[in-house]
Amino acid sequence: MAATAAGARRKPIYKQLYVQVLVAIVLGFLLGWLAPEIAESPWIKALGDGFIKLIKMVIAPIIFCTVTSGISHIDSARKVGRVGVKALVYFELVSTLALLIGLGMGNLVQPGVGFNGSADAGAVADYAARAEHQTTVEFFLHIIPDSVVGAFADGDILQVLLFSILFGFSLMVLGERGHTVRALIDDVGHAFFGVIAVVMKAAPVGAFGAMAYTIGRYGPEAIGNLAGLIATFYATAALFIVLVLGLIAWAAGFRIWQLIAYMRDELLIVLGTSSSESALPQLMEKLERLGCSKSVVGLVVPTGYSFNLDGTNIYLTLATLFIAQALGVQLSLYEQLAIIGVAMLTSKGASGVTGAGFVTLAATLAVVRPELVPGMAIVLGIDKFMSECRALTNIIGNAVATIVVSAWEGELDRDALRAGLTRRVDPSDVETAVTTG
Repeated sequence: MAATAAGARRKPIYKQLYVQVLVAIVLGFLLGWLAPEIAESPWIKALGDGFIKLIKMVIAPIIFCTVTSGISHIDSARKVGRVGVKALVYFELVSTLALLIGLGMGNLVQPGVGFNGSADAGAVADYAARAEHQTTVEFFLHIIPDSVVGAFADGDILQVLLFSILFGFSLMVLGERGHTVRALIDDVGHAFFGVIAVVMKAAPVGAFGAMAYTIGRYGPEAIGNLAGLIATFYATAALFIVLVLGLIAWAAGFRIWQLIAYMRDELLIVLGTSSSESALPQLMEKLERLGCSKSVVGLVVPTGYSFNLDGTNIYLTLATLFIAQALGVQLSLYEQLAIIGVAMLTSKGASGVTGAGFVTLAATLAVVRPELVPGMAIVLGIDKFMSECRALTNIIGNAVATIVVSAWEGELDRDALRAGLTRRVDPSDVETAVTTG
């Protein structure tokens, strides 16, 4: 009732978060274009970096509270395993489709053919150094933290997720004896979402700083230098969202455009910050309000941020083909298929932090064709403009995945879903959700 009443008292347009963020993005672009010397200052850059750090400081505890609470309130451990298996199967199938679509568009459009590319190995030395290839065994061992405190201090989502699952199972086994701890974790979780509600008021400032610095640093002409690759990537991501995610949404009983409209605040924040992590806590809250069960949201969303990166997967195959074409390197069918296999591993654990996709690209190239790694310098200057599309596609893909898995589990409130997507409630009123949740 409270949410419905909030929807009836619609906020004035100037108080809508998405309007404020959109205006901030435009102002940031203008500042970067007209006064780049000001836009490149450390203080302007600090506005965007500071906002992302404010969000990241509460991601680990929010994931812990949400996942632990969701599992501890489940009566059967079998259900947790069932939800996890369904989510992972969904992630792998959709991720494979994203990789195939990126590979297909790269071969069809061939944006790198005829490009007079010269690579500067020094420009990508930092990324290549950070992209040391992890074996499958090392990847799984990395999921286990050296200490619980270290997992939270480093903000490693997979490590925090593992501990949260184990802690949730322990509370489930305790039964009534764990009631006090469960209630405490629920209350702490609501408090952290309250922190997010406060931090989100600074979203326009963060978006302004991030956009101003990006345009001031690289200049608007950087977009035009490699417009073909950027246009191909954005078109491929749009095609994936409309066709693949659109068909999945239709099969699950909702429309992808309505979900995108429902998530407009989060999408504009991601657009301004180039990080899907900046909207993770708010996304989890709004998916619960959309009718997804708390346990499914707590398991699927954090896992999806490491295992369901559709935008990153499209970028990996498309950028690899572009670099090979620009450098005149012919990739055989076997090597192109190898890209898919390698990218399925290297993309895991690449969260929505700005630049993670570029680091993952270095890891992929180092495995498939090491001589292509210096070619990353060709796309280094425009990677910032592509990271926004990666993050947007990733967050939309994870939202669809959560709704689909909730529907598979029979834990999707269809009435709440229709009310949210048809805007009979105000999806931007996070404060109401925090105080009434």
